Amino acid sequence: MPISPSQRRYLRSLAHDLHPVILLGAKGATPAVVKELDLALSHHELVKVKLSGGDKEARDAQIACLTDGTGAESVQQIGHTVTLFRRNEDEPKLALPR
Repeated sequence: MPISPSQRRYLRSLAHDLHPVILLGAKGATPAVVKELDLALSHHELVKVKLSGGDKEARDAQIACLTDGTGAESVQQIGHTVTLFRRNEDEPKLALPR
């Protein structure tokens, strides 16, 4: 279920103080990185990822790979940092506004 604009705004406010949990290297979004991100999203629900260098198309491809591989949704992207959210259905940690 996609998140609404008010939920996206709320998640952006929560992500403001977060530091990147996943740092992509020169190889970009590998299956091992996707697996680690999947574990981080299961534990935290809201995660910042620092993307590797490259042009905008390369960063967009990395974000698409990460979101497709984990089922997460992109909350925001600022420069080389993207914030991803995926609800933990078993034990939700964040209460989203309606």
